[in-house]
Amino acid sequence: MSQSESFTSEQKALLEPYVTNTDRSVFVLTNLPEVIKGALFSRYSRSTLGLRNLLLKEFVLSEDSEFREIQGNSGKTTSRESSELAIERARKFYDRILDGYGDDSIGELGGAHLALENISMLATKVLEDARIGGSPLEKSTRYVSFSEKHDGRYRYYRDPKLMDSGYAKHYTRACDHLFDSYVKLCDPIWAHVRKLLPREDGTSEAAYERSVKARGYDLIRGLLPAATQTNMGIFGNGRFFETLIRKLRLDPLQENRDLGQSSFDELSKVIPSFIRRADRNHPRFQDYEDYTNFQKGLLNDFYSEKFSIESVPPQDMEVRLVEFDTN
Repeated sequence: MSQSESFTSEQKALLEPYVTNTDRSVFVLTNLPEVIKGALFSRYSRSTLGLRNLLLKEFVLSEDSEFREIQGNSGKTTSRESSELAIERARKFYDRILDGYGDDSIGELGGAHLALENISMLATKVLEDARIGGSPLEKSTRYVSFSEKHDGRYRYYRDPKLMDSGYAKHYTRACDHLFDSYVKLCDPIWAHVRKLLPREDGTSEAAYERSVKARGYDLIRGLLPAATQTNMGIFGNGRFFETLIRKLRLDPLQENRDLGQSSFDELSKVIPSFIRRADRNHPRFQDYEDYTNFQKGLLNDFYSEKFSIESVPPQDMEVRLVEFDTN
């Protein structure tokens, strides 16, 4: 690929910490905060300059960009305080220089890795449903045991409102029974798998046992209630996280609303400019909330006019098993 730009030796020395090469048309940015990369790319779309020239002229060498203060000691270990200071400077820079463009796509030019632990499987489905711009990865029910207890209790979500109600005992009894069944079935299921699928020659004992356990967990994971607590990691761009947090803040479930606030608090430490419109006090969030409530009102009125839901008598609330797998 032909060379698109040429630089002096001094310019190359300034650029080398931030790009993977200075003499080819394809390269990657390195050692830059997410906000700086987002700002750089947003200018890139409105400039005749190449990205490296743009980085030099409008960021590295510019007295107005505060680049040196934002970047700090690039590539070196810094304290939490200096890192937070750099991010705050970057936020102010980003908001001042770029916020006027009003281009939502700018939020797609930077991202973060968010970890969410001890959340219900029900909550993970809400998180996974917001796919555009985000890549979630959930703790596997096929390869990991969910039988462990914490402080003598199985790990499932206990909604405060539910636990303060008269249904608390029924809820915990049902969940405990499901987990007890899950635990009791592990050994017999594994024995059944070993009987059906004996170890082949050339397969190590350790690899075979991992396979047996995975097949066993796969067979019994359907017993795990939706409240089962799990872990999830999500990589997403700023626009994805802003949309996700707004969605979580307005969710009817308390757990999801709490996750929305916690996610906002933590992401504000690394990509504050990209998610600031998900702040409850931001005018754009208030507009979004008003729109969502208006939309729900229209749908409720429509359904109440078109449909009526009749209550089912208790004696009719039965299920008949019509078919089952003997294997």
